[in-house]
Amino acid sequence: MTEDFYCEEVLSGKTEVEKVLETENVLAYYHTKPFYPVHIVAIPKRHIPSLLSLEETDNELLVELFSVIKQVAAQVTEEHGACRVLTNLGNYQDSKHLHFHIASGKPLNK
Repeated sequence: MTEDFYCEEVLSGKTEVEKVLETENVLAYYHTKPFYPVHIVAIPKRHIPSLLSLEETDNELLVELFSVIKQVAAQVTEEHGACRVLTNLGNYQDSKHLHFHIASGKPLNK
């Protein structure tokens, strides 16, 4: 995997994704290698390394990102009864680009 899959593959168009919701600054799409039966990723279109690197100047983007996460999570919860919203940091974060997972169901056996 690259250091930043989201910039290098998804946002560049090299890897096609099935979009769930897109705004001017945020993209939510079905995970390319899902760990759950329903597995959606929400990312800012601008590179931000992680939750820990957010600056005060990112506040508007963060509000937009969480608005998308809220809409997608509400849709998943309505359709499947529940969902989880998760982000990873440090060594748990495979791709060094801020992203949130919106998932439902038991983990798939991988």
